[in-house]
Amino acid sequence: MKLPVMPPVSPMLAKSVSAIPPDASYEPKWDGFRSICFRDGEEVELGSRNEKPLTRYFPELVAAIKAELPPRCVIDGEIIIATDRGLDFDALQQRIHPADSRVRMLAKKTPASYIAFDLLTLGDDDYTGRSFTERRAALVTALANSGPSIHVTPATIDLATAQRWFDEFEGAGLDGVIAKPLTIPYQPDKRVMFKIKHQRTADCVIAGYRVHKTSDEAIGSLLLGLYTDDGNLASVGVIGALPMARRRQLFAEIQPLVTAFDDHPWKWAAPEPGERNARKNETSRWNAGKDLSFVPVRPEWVVEVRYDHMEGRRFRHTAQFNRWRPDRDPRSCTYAQLEQPLSFGLGDIIPGLIKQGGS
Repeated sequence: MKLPVMPPVSPMLAKSVSAIPPDASYEPKWDGFRSICFRDGEEVELGSRNEKPLTRYFPELVAAIKAELPPRCVIDGEIIIATDRGLDFDALQQRIHPADSRVRMLAKKTPASYIAFDLLTLGDDDYTGRSFTERRAALVTALANSGPSIHVTPATIDLATAQRWFDEFEGAGLDGVIAKPLTIPYQPDKRVMFKIKHQRTADCVIAGYRVHKTSDEAIGSLLLGLYTDDGNLASVGVIGALPMARRRQLFAEIQPLVTAFDDHPWKWAAPEPGERNARKNETSRWNAGKDLSFVPVRPEWVVEVRYDHMEGRRFRHTAQFNRWRPDRDPRSCTYAQLEQPLSFGLGDIIPGLIKQGGS
């Protein structure tokens, strides 16, 4: 491989802001794996945000890149799995698997797509020093005949349209809007773009905790639950970011609530005799080897958390602590309090995006 920009490359990043800024190019914020694609003829590499290759996990995209992209190019984009129910991040996470046979099976069952949103090189030309306006125009022209697996993200310079996208596209699984200043060059690993994400609050029940990785007398994370319509307590996520002093204080304060699994709504998580991990049959969506065991507590504490959006019945990202709610009855913490996004189809954002898995 011999390109004007060679792997590995850290992608250009965005800083969080509370409102959509004026005078920028706006794009939907796709929820997948950020990836810079390098193609030099038959050689293809998909780099991740942490610069590690993703190539072996997406053989169907390697084939699509050879068929749909210019012969020599470097493109910044997002690997996604699109379904008629919206973006499926869980299915995408399952692709990171050590067994080649499983990767290839899932490539047929849940084929991925690539959403292109920036151009670093084309042929022998290095575009990284040019303005985003120039890079975007060249990207659109270069990928004019791409598809069905490679797509250029929609973009607009109209602030009202960007606000509408922010409100509507969440219903298809997207998680906000990216704003790119029109004149910026491509700056790897620099937060020179802006991201605007949904911010909401919910009152949740504390149902357990995990100890901190550095101390058995400090809270690592607090497990959150919400009650369903039939009265069951569902697991919805965790709070993880707390100062160490507060982690130690919370550990002492929560001890009177510690209970046995026999007396806990999550009896299904009880360890089998001789087993250390209470949830040995489950795996983390982020780390397949992570220990998911936890200490159950009586579901009596209520906490208000901040979250951006849901993925199915759970918070898509780690929730953030907002405040304690001693005034709330734990049983009142139900899914009914959550704001429901508008229903919206991915095919309305990019026609032809949804692909059906093979046999």
